[in-house]
Amino acid sequence: MDRIDAMRAFVTVVAEGTFTRAAERLDLSPQLVSKYVSQLEERLGVRLLNRTTRKVHLTEAGTRYTPHAQQVLDDIDDMESALGELQEGARGRLRVSAPVSFALHHLAPLLCDFQRAHPAVAIDLQLSDRKVDIVEEGFDIALRIGHLKSSSLIAKLIGPVRLVICASAEYLARHGTPMRPEELKDHRYLRYTYMEQETNVSLFERLYSGARSESGDLVSNNGDVLVQAAILGAGITIQPTFIVGAAIAAGKLQVILPDYEPEPMGLYAVYAHRKLLASKVRCFVDFMDGYFGDPPYWDEFEGKSGE
Repeated sequence: MDRIDAMRAFVTVVAEGTFTRAAERLDLSPQLVSKYVSQLEERLGVRLLNRTTRKVHLTEAGTRYTPHAQQVLDDIDDMESALGELQEGARGRLRVSAPVSFALHHLAPLLCDFQRAHPAVAIDLQLSDRKVDIVEEGFDIALRIGHLKSSSLIAKLIGPVRLVICASAEYLARHGTPMRPEELKDHRYLRYTYMEQETNVSLFERLYSGARSESGDLVSNNGDVLVQAAILGAGITIQPTFIVGAAIAAGKLQVILPDYEPEPMGLYAVYAHRKLLASKVRCFVDFMDGYFGDPPYWDEFEGKSGE
């Protein structure tokens, strides 16, 4: 038995939840993956997994063994990557998690430019506004937007994310333009589901939550939908400029209450701490640094909308 192969099979089964999905990820047969795990259990003299027809569950021994096995595999991968970099540079598959709207608006050019510079790197991009577990779900990097809390992960600031309060001219003509935050409670609010978790907008949330129940507020977990609704005159929204900048520049939306703009967030590249960082991860993080400009190009709407 190759102990490293057996450890990798076990860790992948834990991450994927089933032998079948682990086999697909490792490009092996489920039978061989099961054999590797069984041989590892025999060598250790303990049961690591309880198997059912649908899912596997870690035993107490498996729970204690998993992080140590993962660290060994990470150290081996890092060592091989560092040695290979001397000859080949960045290579391999890079798994990236990114927020939906940001990726749709701004990530494709970066990925294409990165692969031109590093053609040996394959990119697996998964879009979700959910905070993925980087280690458990097998991601190399997660792009996150918000005010990050301290953790064992490494977070590199890629750029600021500015928030603006905006609405269409048609909506403001019908309902009036609020001049103070207290006046927001009389307006319709297009609310992003994760806004309370990610930003310092508690003042605006409190004011909006006091609005009349018949005001017909719209709530969504996708900022693009809310921006389109705002353009159509559905209400006022607080959105990052990487989504609304183009609409403001085109005159489709107007910034209101500029003196009460919420505290900016940040766009971060988040990755697991390792003594030796894989070259593909380091190259991607370095490539993103400064790519979007300072300030980011999506903030260049100012002066274009006639404000």
